[in-house]
Amino acid sequence: MSSSSPQPDIVIFCGGRGTRLSEKTREMPKPLIELGEYPILWHIMKLYSHYNLNRFILTLGYKGEMITDYFLYRHPLTQSFSMNLSKPKHPTPDEDWEIAFVQTGIESKTARRLILCRDQIQSDFFMVTYGDGVADIDIPALMKRHKELKKKYGVVATITVTRPYSKYGITTLNGDIVQSFSEKPQMNDYINVGFMVLEKQIFDYIRQDEDLMFEDTLQEVAEDRKLGYYIHEGFWHAMDNYKDYEDLNKMWRENPKWKIWNE
Repeated sequence: MSSSSPQPDIVIFCGGRGTRLSEKTREMPKPLIELGEYPILWHIMKLYSHYNLNRFILTLGYKGEMITDYFLYRHPLTQSFSMNLSKPKHPTPDEDWEIAFVQTGIESKTARRLILCRDQIQSDFFMVTYGDGVADIDIPALMKRHKELKKKYGVVATITVTRPYSKYGITTLNGDIVQSFSEKPQMNDYINVGFMVLEKQIFDYIRQDEDLMFEDTLQEVAEDRKLGYYIHEGFWHAMDNYKDYEDLNKMWRENPKWKIWNE
């Protein structure tokens, strides 16, 4: 393993089955579901790459060979290129990304997937996110917030939180009539949307012999008062179900708020 890098590596959870989107995940892993002409995983990586963070660690599981195949063979062919057919040569992708493909098991939960890629992490601290959500998060501001919280409170993890919008219209009742009705209002509570910054001390909370969700790990960190947060007020949307798939693709065509890169 090479010496520590000043820029954080990015771990992306890519191994789950995505059962709530089975219309698509019967055929492919969730991170490869298309959002426009590229998979949602590419969109997530482009956000980090916009801030010159170009080393990724993908925790592969369900149909993981399809993700490897995409980056090795399919993605380079999405661009325009020419070749001499007498000396065919695979085109080079535009993105200057280094990707570690880590086999973490078909059924592993996220905490185990993370610890299985521990040896691939070359940076002093690192970042982790889920392979199914896009956002216009200010990554430098997130890292700055983490460093401040680490210095002040000794945090080992900082999560990004946002206030989601309700999927339902909210009514307030007054006797036999409706006093007020709000169509899909923003909720008061915050949720973790990924885009986390972690110190390597996080591995002190993950036991090799247990297979748990990473959210269980974060709960332990929170109980130790070592979990910080960064409030994201901008756009975030996960691809949880088929309606999310349709909505995000419509946004991509009309107004992709998460597309902060230029090309």
